[in-house]
Parts: sequence; structure tokens; C-alpha cells
Amino acid sequence: MVQFSSVKRTINPIFFIALGLFGVYTIEFGVVGILPAIIERYSISTSQAGMLVGAFAIVIALFGPFMVLLLSKLNRKNVLMTCLFIFAGSSFLSAFAPNFYVLLALRMIPALFHPVYFSLAFVTAISLYAKEKATQASAKAFVGTSMGMVLGIPITTYIQHQFSFEAAFLFCTLVNIAAGIGIAIMLPKTPKAEKVTYGKQLGILRKIPLWINIGAATFIFAAMFSVYSYSAEYLEQVMGMNGETVSVMLVIFGVGGVAGNLLAGRLIGINMARTAVFQPIALALSYFLLYLRESSSIVPIILIMVLWGAVHTSGLIITQIWLTSEAPEAPEFATGLYISFINLGVFIGSAAGGMFINFLGVKGTIWSGLLFIVLALACIIIKIFLFNSKGIKEKRVSKRERREEALL
Repeated sequence: MVQFSSVKRTINPIFFIALGLFGVYTIEFGVVGILPAIIERYSISTSQAGMLVGAFAIVIALFGPFMVLLLSKLNRKNVLMTCLFIFAGSSFLSAFAPNFYVLLALRMIPALFHPVYFSLAFVTAISLYAKEKATQASAKAFVGTSMGMVLGIPITTYIQHQFSFEAAFLFCTLVNIAAGIGIAIMLPKTPKAEKVTYGKQLGILRKIPLWINIGAATFIFAAMFSVYSYSAEYLEQVMGMNGETVSVMLVIFGVGGVAGNLLAGRLIGINMARTAVFQPIALALSYFLLYLRESSSIVPIILIMVLWGAVHTSGLIITQIWLTSEAPEAPEFATGLYISFINLGVFIGSAAGGMFINFLGVKGTIWSGLLFIVLALACIIIKIFLFNSKGIKEKRVSKRERREEALL
């Protein structure tokens, strides 16, 4: 018992919260890596298989805020565990789905609970730290999100090729079960949250600055996924890489993403407005470098992939904190709105990127991404100059506080 207690003290519950985020994002995006196997297994077209990704995002966009609102008054720890076991059950059944339409229906179940887990995960993570450490808590939780978004595809692809179609889904099952058990054991009982009425939560929809922030987040994700959705094709056709090299580059992209995510957590804690402006500008820079670099010289491409991964993934935490800072009275509902609109951004960006490819070739995705970056910057600048909210005030951090943060 003494040994178990010491283990419990050394493992931070935020690890399991992040593991759950990795699990759900691997469910959402990992299926892209096994689409060829799904097409062959169920004898369907590529466009039909694509519904597994598109429908998932649309369900989140349509139902996310309402699911979060509906479950906002329940015990957070219980809801987190329930969501994870629902994700695990859905993945397990998906491994043995008898036909494509059953698989598609099973995908809709985690899509409904995805925004619920996402919203409560960050509120819970922040509650584990002192108020001044909130952005660092979010950054640590976001490691799971970024890992799922950028490594979910190569991991499931590898498992499917090395083992089987079923093994790819069973991997997601095990990850979510482990996260659920970890939260059950390691997460302390959450204090009884203040019961915020549905009317008060819905009241944040009257805030004009919130809607400007929503616009910025949607456009940034449209910019991100205009290019990232076609990253493999871009690296193959423009950079001249083979499939194995592309997989390695996407892993490097993921490593850069984790580093960028943690750095962004610190920067946004120092000055939210400057960080919000800097991220889309840095993303545009990475796109210009991609556009100008056509040779397969390995070192420059590795550096570009690290930069691209860092600024792409940092968009997650920056847009989330930028948006939710405008509605501190209803953090779960605001985060539900966030997850819905960024998924709408994913859908819009992927569609726009495809349209630009039709007219301009694969490099057209860069111009699609730059268009949405301009729109996102316009929203951010309008917000900064027209509204004086606490979300844009500079937070000065002493050297001592920075040293304390570095120890976390």
C-alpha cells in the first residue's frame, strides 16, 4: 500500500488526461492512415471512405456545444472516465464491423463525446494547478492532442501494415482504457463545481468579442488543414520523397509540434495578444519556405518540417486560450464552442485546399492556407484594436516565477 501511494504521488494525473486526448485524436485522424485497407476490406470508393473523417468532424461541429452544455453539471471525473470507455468500446467494435455503414455509425459515437472530453479535460487540467500556472497546465494537456493529431496517422498505418486492420483499432481501444483507468485511480476527486445555469452559459453567445475570437480560431484551423490535409501528397509530388521518407518527415513534424506546443504555452502566459498575432505570421513563413523549397535536400527540409510542426501545433493551445479567455464564466461551454468551430475549420480548410489543387496543382494548397491566414489575422487585429478585454493585456512574469514554471 505504501509503495502504491508513492507511485500515485509521483505520477501526475495530467498524464492520463493527455493520454485520453491522444486516444480520441488518434480515433479521429488515425483512420486516415488505414483508408486504403478500409477501401479494400469493404469494397468502397475513396470518396465513401473519406466520409469517415468528414462525418466525424461535422458531427462535432453540429452537436459539440449542446453535448457539453447537457453534461456540464455532472461530476467531471465520472464524465471523463465514461467518455474514455465509450471511445474504447467504439474502437473495439469498429475492429470487427461487418460492413462500412456499421463502421461509419460506430464513428459517430466518439464524435458526439469528443467535445465533452476535450472541454472537461482542459478545465480539469487547469484545476490541478495554481491559477498563475493555467497556461502551463493547458500546454501539458495539449501534448496529448498534438501527438494524436500528428502521430495518429503514422502510428495506425504502421500497426495496420505490421499486424492487421483490427490491430489498428485495438490500439486505440487499449490507449483509451489505460487513460480511463489512470484517471479513475490517479485523478483526485474533483471539487464540486459551481453550478452555472444553462441561461448563464448561453449568455456568452451575446459577446461580440467571443465571436471574433471564434472567427480567428476557425480561420487558423482552415489555414492549417488546407495544407496539412495534403501534406503527404505535397512531400511526394513537390519534394520528390518516397512513402517511407514521408512517414519519417511526418514524425519529425510531430516532434516539432510537441516542442512548439510547450513553447506556446509559455509565450501566451507572458503576452496573449502578441502570441496570437505571431502564430499565423510564423505559419505563413513556414508555408512560404515549403513553397520555395522544391529540392529533396534533406537538412533544409528537416528544419522546415520542425518549424512547420511547431507553428502548426501551437495553433491548438493559442486559439483555445485566446477564445476561452473571453468567457471565463462558462469555460466548458466556451471550450465546446471552440472544438466545434475548429472542426468546422478543418472541414472548410480541407475542402478549400482540394479546390485550389484542382486549379493550381498541389502547390495551390499553400495559397489556400495563406488566404485563411490573412482572414485570421484580420479577426485578431480587429479584436485587439476594438475591444479592451483581459485576454489581450500583457501578463508580466518575474524571473522567479519563470524559474518556478521551468521546474514543473
